[in-house]
Amino acid sequence: MHESTFLILTALAGQPLHGYGVVQAVEELSAGDVKLRPGTLYGALDRLVEQRLIEVDREEVVDGRLRRYYRLTEAGAVALRARAERLRRHATAAETQLGKRLGGALDSGTVIA
Repeated sequence: MHESTFLILTALAGQPLHGYGVVQAVEELSAGDVKLRPGTLYGALDRLVEQRLIEVDREEVVDGRLRRYYRLTEAGAVALRARAERLRRHATAAETQLGKRLGGALDSGTVIA
């Protein structure tokens, strides 16, 4: 699962969002590290709908334009949870290895960014 996909699913875990809301949430969740472009976002949303990880929650017309809201499916929640756990294990392994390299200078509360 790509980082952008992980962040899109994470953004939708809390509540249904429309496309621009997803863009804003991903930027916030990533502390500005990931900025989704519309083509990338809508391609990813279409793919995630096709994979049944997300689904259309509702549509509404705002200023004459269709706004589609997406929500995380149960399968999406399971996939997100599994990926989060995998990333957690990998981060722990990296911190352990870095602690060995640095002669144990890192304690368990140190966060590597």
